[in-house]
Amino acid sequence: MEHDSPQRADGGGAGQSVQASRRGEALRFLFVGGLSFLIDFGLLVLLHEVLDLGLIIATPAAFLTSLVANYALQRRYAFKATTGLGPSAVKYLAAVAFNTVAASLIVAGSEQIGLGYQVGKVLSTALMTVWNFFLYKHWIFRRVVTTVG
Repeated sequence: MEHDSPQRADGGGAGQSVQASRRGEALRFLFVGGLSFLIDFGLLVLLHEVLDLGLIIATPAAFLTSLVANYALQRRYAFKATTGLGPSAVKYLAAVAFNTVAASLIVAGSEQIGLGYQVGKVLSTALMTVWNFFLYKHWIFRRVVTTVG
C-alpha cells in the first residue's frame, strides 16, 4: 500500500516531503552563511595582505560585500523568495541592525559576567544562526503561495 507524503507549498518536486524540503532549505541557509563568511574573510585577506589596504578600509569593504552576497544568495538560492526585492532588502537591513546590537550586547555581557568575549561571540553567532533562519524564512524571504481560480 502506498502512503502519500505531504507536498511542498511551492509545488517543488513530485513526492518530496515537507520535511525533506525544510531540511534542504536549512542546509542551503547554512551553506550560504558559510560561503558568506568565506567571501568576507577571503576578501579581507586579499584587500589587506595583497593590496595593502589598511584594516579600517579592508574590514568594512569585505564585510559589506559579504552582506550583499549573503542577501542575494539567501533570497534566490536558500529561500527562493517570491517577495519584492525592495521590501526584503529593507527587512534584511533591519535584521542586520538588530543582529549588530544583539551581538554587541551578548559579547559585552559575556565579558561582564566573566565568561569572556570569546564565549560571547560563539554564543551570539549560534543564537543568530537560529533566529536568522526563522527571520529569513518567515519574514524577510517569505514565499507567497498564490492560487489561480
